[in-house]
Formats: sequence, C-alpha cells, structure tokens
Amino acid sequence: MKIEKIDHICFAVKDLEKTKRLYREDFGLIPSCEYIAESEMIKVSRYYIGEVAVEFMESTSPEGEVARFIEKRGEGVFLISYKVDDLENAMKELESKNVDLIDKEPRELFGTRYAFVHHPNKLHGVLTELLEGEFDINK
Repeated sequence: MKIEKIDHICFAVKDLEKTKRLYREDFGLIPSCEYIAESEMIKVSRYYIGEVAVEFMESTSPEGEVARFIEKRGEGVFLISYKVDDLENAMKELESKNVDLIDKEPRELFGTRYAFVHHPNKLHGVLTELLEGEFDINK
C-alpha cells in the first residue's frame, strides 16, 4: 500500500453555520465547496489549506455517525483520510495484516472511492479512511 498524502481531516460539529461564521470571521476562510452526503447523513463545508482539505461536518440525522460521535465524545476531530494509490489493494493488504475494515467493498461519493478502517481505539480515537480518486462535487 502506498499512502500518497493526507487528503482531508474532518471535524464533527453541532452547528455548521456557526462554525463557518467563526472560521470566516476569525481566519478569513471561505469554504471551497459545500455538500450534503445523504448516504452518510452529513452536511459538510470543505476548506482547502494547501493540498489538504479540512472538513466540518454536521449530522443531518440523530442516527448518523457524526451525531453519535458528538453525543459520546463531543465536538472535535472525527476522521483523517489518507489518499492511496490503489484502494482495493490497500484493503487486501490491511486484511492480510488482520486489520479490521468497516467496509468489505469500497464506497463511492463524487467520483472518489473510499473505505473505513475499524481501529479507532488503536488509532487514538480517530476514525481512519482510505480513499482513491479525486474529489469532485460535480460528479
């Protein structure tokens, strides 16, 4: 498996509009894009800081993973996403090392394929995502 870069870091927030206002007023940051991922039950604002994206996510449902995370741990770092050269091979390699994966098959959103690693406790409480492809909200 070749990790090419950190693609993005996500923060779980209760109030996305309040968060956007704070980052605009205090840091002068404007979202590069915003989207709703119905399959993940999230509303997202994405900011690019150099090559790495920072995403702030608000749950669209009390049953969503982000809502459950906030309920259990409060707002904060939710996940880190690593871009890999070949997602399916990366998944196979991790499985051969007895690393549990949440996903047995890649998911897809906006032309990007991704899968989650099921080791948040071993990985310091941060959900880890592997992804392949270029994020494009227009796809």
